[in-house]
Amino acid sequence: MNMKIEKLNDNQIRCTLTRADLAARQLQLSELAYGTEKAKSLFHDMMQQAAFEFGFEAEDIPLMIEAIPASSDSIVLIITKVEDPEELDTRFSKFSPSPGVDWDSKKNEAPDKLDGAETLLDLLGKVKEKIGTQEESSGEDTKEVQKTSLRLFSFATMDSVIQAARLLSGMYNGSNTLYKDHGEDVYILALTQSDHKTNDFNRICNMLSEYGSLEKASGATLAFLEEHCEILISADAVQKLAVI
Repeated sequence: MNMKIEKLNDNQIRCTLTRADLAARQLQLSELAYGTEKAKSLFHDMMQQAAFEFGFEAEDIPLMIEAIPASSDSIVLIITKVEDPEELDTRFSKFSPSPGVDWDSKKNEAPDKLDGAETLLDLLGKVKEKIGTQEESSGEDTKEVQKTSLRLFSFATMDSVIQAARLLSGMYNGSNTLYKDHGEDVYILALTQSDHKTNDFNRICNMLSEYGSLEKASGATLAFLEEHCEILISADAVQKLAVI
């Protein structure tokens, strides 16, 4: 069974990984985080399929893998070739995130309902020098790359989300999903860097902070979103709301 893979550009593909894909390989979500042979085989098959369908060759080329939950039973993986690995050392030095304690702290205490979601994100946040490599990225690298690839913003009203989306119209084209936390009555926007340059994504996040509050994008938080929040718009929330 082939996975759903899309070519975004010459250096980037998007793979939608479903529970059915995992079940077909008798693979648990948590196994991806531990780098089992089945997990390595899955990534190998993914890259082979991308090479066959789109000519996406990535052997001996550093890759960055970003993850974002897309629905209750699927995760979107954005796989990007990194021409200059040193570029990944460019961080958001000018970006001072707000703590987001009120909403985020409660969600970080939530049980990990996705059976390994937190460690899965640690794995997917790593820069993999080569699919199937035996070497593991350091914890520090994992943490830093994960910070760069995914941001969560909370909004008090839908009107605030729409205003923020309009502000980003024409500037942001990455993958993003809008959730509603009915318990706290807030909207959560999960935003990926995708193919935007670091400086551009930094500027986009700063603009979003005018309307919403930055939240910590931990595995527990994402697990909470998946289990307890309603997906309002999947994959292209900003793009759709900008034209309202």
